[in-house]
Amino acid sequence: MKFIIGKEDLLNGIRIVERATSQKAVQPVLYNILIETLENNKIRLSATDLVLTVITTVDAQVQEQGKITLPAKKLNEIVSKLGNDLVTFEAESENTNVSITCQKSKFDIIGISANEFPADIFNYEIDESKCFDVELKPFLKGIHQAGFAAASYEVSNLLSGIVCDFNNGILEIASTDGNRLARVREKITSDISEQTQLIIPSRTLNELLKMSSFIEEDSIKICKDKSTIIFKSEKITTISRLLEGQFPRYNQLIPSESPKQAVVNVSQLISALERVSVMVNDKTSIVKMLFADNELTLSADTPDAGKSEDKIDIEYDAEELLIAFNYRFVLDALRIIESDNVIIGLNAPLSATVLKPQSEDDFICLIMPVQIR
Repeated sequence: MKFIIGKEDLLNGIRIVERATSQKAVQPVLYNILIETLENNKIRLSATDLVLTVITTVDAQVQEQGKITLPAKKLNEIVSKLGNDLVTFEAESENTNVSITCQKSKFDIIGISANEFPADIFNYEIDESKCFDVELKPFLKGIHQAGFAAASYEVSNLLSGIVCDFNNGILEIASTDGNRLARVREKITSDISEQTQLIIPSRTLNELLKMSSFIEEDSIKICKDKSTIIFKSEKITTISRLLEGQFPRYNQLIPSESPKQAVVNVSQLISALERVSVMVNDKTSIVKMLFADNELTLSADTPDAGKSEDKIDIEYDAEELLIAFNYRFVLDALRIIESDNVIIGLNAPLSATVLKPQSEDDFICLIMPVQIR
């Protein structure tokens, strides 16, 4: 195998696929990136952890055909430190040692035979009748806004997924971990003809979000094949398994209206929460909020460390209400909101609280308070 490639092109390719490599692999080859030469002067880079697979093609000058797997972390480290020039990859056939040269720099890196790389990841067929194109910008915006509330535990658990519902030009994306819920609706341009709901692992969509800067098109092709989801652009293919089951009926949990409402400046509330949280109990992360007479008082205390208090002006003329939250959940929601002000819908100290932007964005976050003791 021998090919010559631009340093930046190669580095971008590595960065696209390396996040799909396994972090706790039983098979050592899953730590590696598969590098294959293709026809028409291209190479293909692939990585998988057997749940998520990412494949990309990169232009190169191919002089000898071949394939090899190389450790992703070490490969990234080497290429990122090379000079900004052409890079030559060379390996003898049946040899797992690869020589990487650029200008006067030379590295010899030991790989693993490509024959040990899981071949199953390439055994998929795209049924075009089950594919549809989706406008990329609103799709990514929806993932960014509504994906943060997904549970972070077992990848097989439904709550670790993000539900995407495509219906009549509206994309609804939602996630919940049982303590909070986020939902956003976006208008999309799509050629999908019937309502489709997909429950996609949050990791898959978060990785898609991170690699989106490398996607040059305005839309992305989405294909469903049994229990597999495929996202395809011109140069990048992402393959993941879908989560199967009945996702919670989250829309039924969102109150149609709140008896008490406060309008709060987002940046002021974020700053106040960050200040007060210095004194939270690390085990509970609880911040108390007292809504009264157009003022919000935030407080936190830890018996063996001390306490903190901060006040900000708000719009609130309902009866006084003391309520407490895990402040991290509130911060996560506020940092997503693309509006100067947030409308906080309140009811009782232990009732779900609703946060939504004071703008036209159709975003809503539901947070369960904690009991004050």
